[in-house]
Amino acid sequence: ETTREKERGLGMALILSFFVFCFFFLCNRNRLKASREVESVDLPHCHLIKGIEAGSEDIDILPNGLAFFSVGLKFPGLHSFAPDKPGGILMMDLKEEKPRARELRISRGFDLASFNPHGISTFIDNDDTVYLFVVNHPEFKNTVEIFKFEEAENSLLHLKTVKHELLPSVNDITAVGPAHFYATNDHYFSDPFLKYLETYLNLHWANVVYYSPNEVKVVAEGFDSANGINISPDDKYIYVADILAHEIHVLEKHTNMNLTQLKVLELDTLVDNLSIDPSSGDIWVGCHPNGQKLFVYDPNNPPSSEVLRIQNILSEKPTVTTVYANNGSVLQGSSVASVYDGKLLIGTLYHRALYCEL
Repeated sequence: ETTREKERGLGMALILSFFVFCFFFLCNRNRLKASREVESVDLPHCHLIKGIEAGSEDIDILPNGLAFFSVGLKFPGLHSFAPDKPGGILMMDLKEEKPRARELRISRGFDLASFNPHGISTFIDNDDTVYLFVVNHPEFKNTVEIFKFEEAENSLLHLKTVKHELLPSVNDITAVGPAHFYATNDHYFSDPFLKYLETYLNLHWANVVYYSPNEVKVVAEGFDSANGINISPDDKYIYVADILAHEIHVLEKHTNMNLTQLKVLELDTLVDNLSIDPSSGDIWVGCHPNGQKLFVYDPNNPPSSEVLRIQNILSEKPTVTTVYANNGSVLQGSSVASVYDGKLLIGTLYHRALYCEL
């Protein structure tokens, strides 16, 4: 009887494990929007940007029309079209009649061979100095690199590498000072296996951290997977994309740099990076309609792309418009959309980039 009880107990445990696995699998299918297909929404005046072949995960545009591209991101579990080529920063002058992307030189002493850029953000100081903040994953570690942009030389001068225990899995960043920023951690853990477990168990341990040379602190938490982050034109609000929860969080920024959540906008897509139109305050979002296609790459059924424009996010009923959508035949895995003076740039996690005139 003891043996029979053990067999029965083992059988029940296997059945329970099966149901637990199925439960989490079904939950994750929903989180990944694994069954969603996208209907094309085309823009008439678009072309692929020459020189970007292996991703342009994030884009940030200065008020003078200079656009910075973070290119060549490599990440465990993600496809790459150039696995052996280091990442870099490209620049495009959107005021040129026919803008083209050029790679920026980076000052000597910076480790270019392991450069693996992710989210980026610019900050213009009172003396007009332009700083570029770059989330970097050298050998899949987590740092934030601070550069000074030297426009005359088309180069970046490396100033500082930031590492901190409160920045274990940095995804994106929004600069609020010459050495000050908010950053999202898309996971609580830095270890790849623990990250997978954290996602699988849906722990909601991701957070937002404020960093300054004098103070580092967690200012918002409880996200499924905090991803894109940006700041409103009046500097009063921080916007955070929770990619696996399909949400954009609006948080009020206080004088002590703490954040208080005001509202959550729910969407039907995986929201990645957030860009702000400085003239209107509209939020432009690079989205993944189907996350499963993104993470399980099939060239015959590639990940699709989607760009949303969100107007009046602080109102009771914000307007959400699908500006662009493609099934992957042109653009695979859109991660960012940035606008400047009637021009739209769409970047991707590991594919090409698109230039459109609206």
